[in-house]
Amino acid sequence: MLCSAGSSPAMVKSTIRARKTTITKSGNFSVSDLPLGIFRGDLPDVPLIGKQWNSRNNQFALAALKQIEADVNDVIARFGAHRIGVVIGTSTSSIAECEVDIREWVRTKKITSEYEYSLQEMGATAQFVAKILGTKGPCYGVSTACSSGAKSLAAARRLIRSGVCDAVIAGGVDTLCQLTVQGFSSLEAVSHEVCNPFSRNRNGINIGEGAALFLVTSEPKGVELLGIGEGSDAYHISAPDPSGSGAVRTMKLALEDAGIKAEEVDYANLHGTATKLNDRMEAIAMNTIFDHDILCSSTKPFIGHTLGAAGAIEAGICYLTLESDEDYFLPIQLWDGERDSDLPEINLVSAEDKLTSPLNYVLSNSFAFGGNNISLILGRINEV
Repeated sequence: MLCSAGSSPAMVKSTIRARKTTITKSGNFSVSDLPLGIFRGDLPDVPLIGKQWNSRNNQFALAALKQIEADVNDVIARFGAHRIGVVIGTSTSSIAECEVDIREWVRTKKITSEYEYSLQEMGATAQFVAKILGTKGPCYGVSTACSSGAKSLAAARRLIRSGVCDAVIAGGVDTLCQLTVQGFSSLEAVSHEVCNPFSRNRNGINIGEGAALFLVTSEPKGVELLGIGEGSDAYHISAPDPSGSGAVRTMKLALEDAGIKAEEVDYANLHGTATKLNDRMEAIAMNTIFDHDILCSSTKPFIGHTLGAAGAIEAGICYLTLESDEDYFLPIQLWDGERDSDLPEINLVSAEDKLTSPLNYVLSNSFAFGGNNISLILGRINEV
């Protein structure tokens, strides 16, 4: 995992624990300075020859891949390259590199020699990861807007359960570009301050960038992807169904798939974008499914909304809440504390909330444009 909060899961965990936002103002991607979750660490060089591989998105993927490299190499050796799949979620792939060339074409009506269309294809990063590893199994991209990273994990589990793969490298990668920053600005969906989910003062999102990759296998180890609930509501191209029915459906399906009851879930990582419509819809849905005492928070005020990577990064944060018996980790809600009386009550994690025992089940919600919704339930594997 890497994002504006750090270049490793441990660093991200430490940043969230410190209750500090990493969102800072930048004019690099818009006509005015906007708060963005920009990764400012070092990235590895792309080792492959050819302009079709050279992009910041692929650098992010490579940096995340290096963190799980030993385990990945182990499954390739044990199962064979043809039994290893790669599924990567993204919303823009490497279009940032193409923006420069498109701008030049608009200005001169000439395409530069550096332009490479394939960089912006939604499967480009998955192909890059497979090329780096030499894997021969299924390889494709998932692009369902802000649920892409989470849906890649669902795809990975299907590939394994169907017997097509023994292991899958899955997750999400998305880097900042003008297309997304300007696009969300045109929708009047961005905030000019650090985002403020579920507050009566909330006024939009902060866009961020990042990557999270998982090695998914059928072997029980540490944390398990227990439940998946997916939906395709088609309510509106960009607005959520205000009734919350789509979100309710995916959470119910995830609980049924996991074989647990709502009251057994210890913590929910909310989609929590800090837009008026999304937060209201999610609060309604959470109140419908869960008792309002369930601890929940949105981690987007720490790192921004990482779009196609968000579902994977937030699943990664959920993983961190489950991985230890002793080092209890519960992401706080970073906001101004001013509740919206028009929203149903939800129990946002505060500084006073302290864990006295490990979490067993956690929920991660990702609700995207077009009603491309998904809820994931992760659980601890208790060693016997």
